[in-house]
Amino acid sequence: MRQSKVATDMPTDRLPRVGLARRLSKLGFCSRMQGFELVRSGRVAINGKTQRNPEYPVSASDAITVDDHRVTASTKLYLMMNKPRGLVTTASDDKGRPTVYSLLGSQLPWVAPVGRLDQASEALLLFTNDSDWAASITSPENHIDKTYHLQVRAVADQLLLTALGEGVGDKGEILQARRVSFLRGGRKNSWLEIALDEGRNRHIRRMLTAHRVEVLRLVRISIGPLALGKLAKGEVRPLTLAEKEMMDCLLGALPPNSDQPVTRAKRNRTSRR
Repeated sequence: MRQSKVATDMPTDRLPRVGLARRLSKLGFCSRMQGFELVRSGRVAINGKTQRNPEYPVSASDAITVDDHRVTASTKLYLMMNKPRGLVTTASDDKGRPTVYSLLGSQLPWVAPVGRLDQASEALLLFTNDSDWAASITSPENHIDKTYHLQVRAVADQLLLTALGEGVGDKGEILQARRVSFLRGGRKNSWLEIALDEGRNRHIRRMLTAHRVEVLRLVRISIGPLALGKLAKGEVRPLTLAEKEMMDCLLGALPPNSDQPVTRAKRNRTSRR
């Protein structure tokens, strides 16, 4: 019996289209901002024709070249860094300050940080060239917990912990912690654990400043189920398959498997770059 042919490809005129700069980002070639600059400088062509409009709509069927080299989808990378203090989370800095990219080396394809840590903050920072995955993690609608350990110049009492959980107004924003707990303390300083499910600019520092409490150290130890663990300062490693699956389950990208729960696999360190 003759079987009917099943259509597997959508007609090219019906393929979803996105702006050219965004397409370059989705392919993992560069950031969206870098894509804008490449297009406007005349270095990008679509199907052999130079295009200077970063918002020009393109589909997956269009051939995109940069400096006459075909751009294809990069292998998706998901990295974890233990960021030291003193580095800024940017590719370059107009003040000449060292950046987190100094730890990534030149062998890797383009990757972007997932969220930010300011220059004085340290520890867990994620990188990827999967722009959709990064956007899901940083989206305020998804409420992914970020957990921090911080040292403050104060003897923290229950009154302060309660106030941090209730929130404080600052520059038209309500800054509050999802969870606050006391870790340890001495005569002048204390260590606290604070979890946020949103990421406003300098959220924790502004929140403590509003209570006239100085933050001495700020260390991010986890993002959702991804924990910094024993990764040494300044080291970078890829996420394990189990870690990636745990985050995808949290984001709803994968259905949870109740029969075989995902556990953290043994971490494979890369050498410091």
